Amino acid sequence: MANLSELKNLTANLPVQDELMPVLFIGHGSPFNGIEDNEFSQKWAETGRNIPVPKAVIVVSAHWFTRGTAVTAMNFPKTIHDFGGFPQALFDVEYPAPGNPQLAAETAKLITSTEVVLDHDWGLDHGAWTVLKHMFPNADIPVLQLSIDYTKDPKAHYEMAAELYQLRRKGVLILGSGNMVHNLRMLSWEMMDGGGYDWALEMNDRFKNLIMNKEHQPLMAYQNLGKAAMLAIPTPEHYLPLLYTLGLQNNQEEVSVFNDKAVGGSLTMTSVRIG
Repeated sequence: MANLSELKNLTANLPVQDELMPVLFIGHGSPFNGIEDNEFSQKWAETGRNIPVPKAVIVVSAHWFTRGTAVTAMNFPKTIHDFGGFPQALFDVEYPAPGNPQLAAETAKLITSTEVVLDHDWGLDHGAWTVLKHMFPNADIPVLQLSIDYTKDPKAHYEMAAELYQLRRKGVLILGSGNMVHNLRMLSWEMMDGGGYDWALEMNDRFKNLIMNKEHQPLMAYQNLGKAAMLAIPTPEHYLPLLYTLGLQNNQEEVSVFNDKAVGGSLTMTSVRIG
């Protein structure tokens, strides 16, 4: 890892702050949450009001799952409507937040465990804008996305996140966006307004207990948590953003949970704030 003097040089464009910027994991759920005024979006808006105004936001979204690691580096990232079968109102949404190419370059240099490519083609997918639209509705805070490398194991993602810790001292909000429990193949339309299968509720509680007790090792080795864990995480992309959030926690920081609700039987909206 870079030494302290190198870190200071890399982030010299952002002033040091007295307090650490909090870190968030957001259970983003359905794209509809991007345009609905509901219990989840209201809490996102409240969270945006209750944290210091970020100098920039880096989102690790479940929906940018790549071979290798990339960070968006354009001046004006496009709004990506990466879904199908939804009403036109969702496709009409634009979230015209600026980017920050300099911060993208600094982020790439801070991550020394792997090569990070500066990307000029992606943008802000619905894992980012459906949440940020409520948190920061003026779209006046620079937003970057950091991709998730599907070739790396959970421990590598957790450790890579820790390399970005210095950015928290510079007012950068790092936000993981996914869902702790996410199994669309077992979705129940009868429970869309609320409710979860026994295994979904079991794993949501188990994940929360491990998070609150700062027991991160079992969360990295989730494959060893039994059959319910495999039902909760049939594929890793929605779970891994949680590990980026946990990898940025220090030993003194408190953790809180919000939007702690199961929907559709096999999804949980449970979200985490650190700091």
